[in-house]
Amino acid sequence: MGSPETPLWSYREIAAHIGVKPATVKSYRRQGILPPPDLVDGLGRPCWWPATIHAWVKRRPHNRG
Repeated sequence: MGSPETPLWSYREIAAHIGVKPATVKSYRRQGILPPPDLVDGLGRPCWWPATIHAWVKRRPHNRG
């Protein structure tokens, strides 16, 4: 879904993309609204490929994307 040239997104990038605060995106994850991360880095931080988030935005409740 991604490539080495495509950077993974954190809560911050997802929040900027959908026009909410990073805390809202974290809440979405806790509630099971956000798709599972594509990768969890060595520090335990979840990351997603932009394509994963683009697909999710198309079907998420209250679509703003």
